[in-house]
Amino acid sequence: MLRPLIVLVLSGASFLAAQGTGLRLFFHLSYVLLGLLLLSFVWAWVNLRGLRVERETLTLRAHVGEFARERISIDNRWWLPKLWIELLDQSELPHHGVGFVTSLGIGQQGRWIARTLCTHRGRYRLGPATLVSGDPFGIVRLARTVPTTNEILVYPQMVDLPGFQLPSAELPGGQATRARTFHVTPNVATVRDYVPGDSFNRIHWRTTARMGQLMVKEFELDPSADVYIVLDMQERTVVRDRRERRRVTDRDQAPWWRRQPNMQRGQTMVAASSEEYAVMAAASLARTLLAQNRVVGMIAWGQHREIIPAERESRQLFKILESLAVLRAHGTQSLAEVLIAESQRFGRNSTLLIITSALDERWIEALQQHLMRGVRAAVIFVDPQSFGGVQAVEPLLRRVTELNIPLYRLRQGESLALALSMPLQREIMR
Repeated sequence: MLRPLIVLVLSGASFLAAQGTGLRLFFHLSYVLLGLLLLSFVWAWVNLRGLRVERETLTLRAHVGEFARERISIDNRWWLPKLWIELLDQSELPHHGVGFVTSLGIGQQGRWIARTLCTHRGRYRLGPATLVSGDPFGIVRLARTVPTTNEILVYPQMVDLPGFQLPSAELPGGQATRARTFHVTPNVATVRDYVPGDSFNRIHWRTTARMGQLMVKEFELDPSADVYIVLDMQERTVVRDRRERRRVTDRDQAPWWRRQPNMQRGQTMVAASSEEYAVMAAASLARTLLAQNRVVGMIAWGQHREIIPAERESRQLFKILESLAVLRAHGTQSLAEVLIAESQRFGRNSTLLIITSALDERWIEALQQHLMRGVRAAVIFVDPQSFGGVQAVEPLLRRVTELNIPLYRLRQGESLALALSMPLQREIMR
């Protein structure tokens, strides 16, 4: 608003000069400046009338390292052309720059497709946008908000884990258990006629529709172990690499012709923090185990208590990914407290996959209590030293190896598939 004010002041000064000197030139100059200011306002206002903006999110779900696509169209429905229109985007998705400048003829429509590399997991708002236009003299700039918004969910990145082996749980006999049970389990044995007293959530609706009468499901005990991914989301255990943060800041502040690309095709892309590496490991383990027809659940106490019961259904992976997408390491409870609080979920048919970077050895004592009850476990330790931590990790790793359970060590920049292909015990014992 500074330029219109300057023109208005000049117009007023010219009018005062005309009153003092009586020169007609100053009168004319005052009128011209005032008319130019009014014309500029009208021109900018007209440029923003009759415009319809549509945003279509072509990618509602994406993983870190993939591209999110959005189509933006502007339609001029007025009887006057638009000489220049600028669109400013206010989306929350990082690096989602869809702003542009265009001109539209009478009845003309412009379309643009924005491709944004997803670099951070989370739920982000796309929009709103702001239309900006002005007069040819650059005196007046007016803006109009377009409130249209969409949403995109960015899942954590996942990698294949062909070399990971799950520790088996202790089950009597070692063969499939075919005993019927009154409890609801992931295994449906058969269907039978409905009898009074059966719960409605056991009705098998497809068979009911086919047979023309109510049919209910009968379940059998699950012969395989329940696998729980226990993700440590205590805030004080997270370590972020400040060196990498400085490199990213220097790259973003450099001129565009000097910037290096963030990643190449096929390269693992994850933020330099123990939190993001742990989340990537949890997502990758969930996909690998569910592909092996395992019964998988997840426990994570982050900004809230997140419990996903162990199941084998096809949507289980999406439940875990949707939870991991918005999960943040804002928890106040330690891993030891989480293991104790959730102990009633674990039995002799359970396997725990603990992902942590905590150096507090109290969680080892809590885990030892579960092992004494027959629970099997494996530990994926995200090394905080590789992210700039100063405390030594070897004493804690030796304590874990004394439990005689598989231990994996994940460092910054290391391949997750390689880190989970072989336990770490042999290396430490040497």
